[in-house]
Amino acid sequence: MDYKEVLKNAKQNLNGSCRVCQVCNGRVCAGEVPGMGGTGSGMAFTANYEALEKVKLNMRVIHDAKDPDTSIEIFGKKLRIPVMAAPVSGTTLNMGGKFSESQYISWVIKGCLDGGVYPIVGDTAVDAFLPTNLDELKKSGGTGIAIIKPWENKNIINKIKMAEEAGVFAVGVDIDAAGLITLALFGKPVGPKTVEEIKELVKSTKLPFILKGVMTVDDALLAVETGAAAVVVSNHGGRVLDQTPGVAEVLPEIAKAVKGKITVLADGGVRTGVDVLKMLALGADGVLIGRPFVTASFGGESEGVKTYIDKIAAELKSAMILTGCKDIKSINKDIIR
Repeated sequence: MDYKEVLKNAKQNLNGSCRVCQVCNGRVCAGEVPGMGGTGSGMAFTANYEALEKVKLNMRVIHDAKDPDTSIEIFGKKLRIPVMAAPVSGTTLNMGGKFSESQYISWVIKGCLDGGVYPIVGDTAVDAFLPTNLDELKKSGGTGIAIIKPWENKNIINKIKMAEEAGVFAVGVDIDAAGLITLALFGKPVGPKTVEEIKELVKSTKLPFILKGVMTVDDALLAVETGAAAVVVSNHGGRVLDQTPGVAEVLPEIAKAVKGKITVLADGGVRTGVDVLKMLALGADGVLIGRPFVTASFGGESEGVKTYIDKIAAELKSAMILTGCKDIKSINKDIIR
């Protein structure tokens, strides 16, 4: 399947909830929450794209990195490239409603596994969504991750048990969803977490625990204190707080403070394999991608998702050759101009 065909189909199938712009920078969809946009002015979404765009690479062509190894291991699982599909849920609320949650997530799961990476399934205001996502994941052997909203701890722990039963290899909470508009519309009790509350969640499972939504060094250091296995440097795609900096802007200082103490993942504005390389060079151990997986699934189902993964894998490998990186471990800040 041709990726241009995927985009063309997606534009029709998303029913105006996403315009599938040539440049996915959040300008056209600013303020569309629910929807695929960024909250308020939309500037936090735009900041993610622009912060990453400002990063320039040093091209190197005199070296022996002729066939780079793009694979990586995270939480004991090998990935073809250091990318996972970020948890994005809500086909009715956010994606135009043409397809069901089970259709959409089944395409993302199958496409990811066929493409050699892993899906992360999410939670949302509609109670049936997480069980639906976990059921679809279980059909594929449970090879994925579940991220749960910051409900009351008792509720989160119950959902962690559901995820464990589905066979996931890691769980977590997107703590930045504490102020998500779509949850407030449903009157759902979410909120920030104390260190002690997070420790309770970490201790409730033997699986690696992920804290998604860290944007400061202070929060990253507190995440280390909780015993979490990983943080995701993320502003929730610009969907929760207007006027935050872009992820690529804050990632280097966070990575400098906690890398080696905790796995550092990042998402926000990543669209291409070159963007993946930039995030790794800025200090991430791995990268999550959100909106493009929605587009790929709505434009070509599981085949569209794999087509997108193949595209960014080829782009990453080419970019590694042209920056002299033999493998993922050799990517560092020296390739940044």
